[in-house]
Amino acid sequence: MAQGFDDARDFWNQRFAVPEYIFGTEPNLFLTTQAQRFRSGDKVLDVACGEGRNSVWLAERGCEVLGVDISPLALEKARHLAAKRGVSVTFVEADIRDWQWQPEAFDAVVCLFIQFAAPQDRGHLFEGFKTTLKPGGVLLLQGYTPKQVEYKTGGPPQAEHMYTEAMLGAAFADIEILHLLEHEDVLHEGIKHVGRSALIDLVARKAS
Repeated sequence: MAQGFDDARDFWNQRFAVPEYIFGTEPNLFLTTQAQRFRSGDKVLDVACGEGRNSVWLAERGCEVLGVDISPLALEKARHLAAKRGVSVTFVEADIRDWQWQPEAFDAVVCLFIQFAAPQDRGHLFEGFKTTLKPGGVLLLQGYTPKQVEYKTGGPPQAEHMYTEAMLGAAFADIEILHLLEHEDVLHEGIKHVGRSALIDLVARKAS
């Protein structure tokens, strides 16, 4: 891995070591537009769940959610948010790059802004997402395109960490792509995702 577990945990702990929720407590907008894809009782994996805003929203829809993040400080906030909103979420501290992908375990995998993953890590992660989906399961991914480096409104400064339609189309060509779009929008997510952003959305479904 490009960055060791301890270094990565320290990096994210430093970011989350503030009283406020740095990405806010409301769910990601793209996720909410896909609400119809989640049914009560669905098992959902929230990759790099951070402070828990999306995990909590999914739990409020009746999903059985596993949120994974490398930062114990983020997860402490996530547990507090879940308790405040009166929902149950399982939060686990782990480096998703070293996650043991259980085959056909989840009805949905949610991956929102995981651009921390270096190019050499992406293939392993993407294959893991597909492996752990049940037949008919859905992957929802939102990230940045290389143009985001110009906007500086979120994400790392390295263009090579970003996604393109061609990249995601090729990576997920073996499952059904329901939606794949590069676009720009103005984000208002806490204090870290604020302003015009170069985005890419993917919804894909594993064959039944």
